[in-house]
Amino acid sequence: MTETMRAIEITKPGGPEVLQLVERPMPEPKHGQVVIRVAYAGVNRPDALQRAGM
Repeated sequence: MTETMRAIEITKPGGPEVLQLVERPMPEPKHGQVVIRVAYAGVNRPDALQRAGM
């Protein structure tokens, strides 16, 4: 597995303009845990409304 991963980071309230693509170290799973590789993730209307504060 790679040593880093890409993630979307949200550090403040707001719309899509506050979403930042960042590189982070891969998490190290502890005993009884796993790391799942996510290739795609969906964003739908309720997600957008929540980010807009509704």
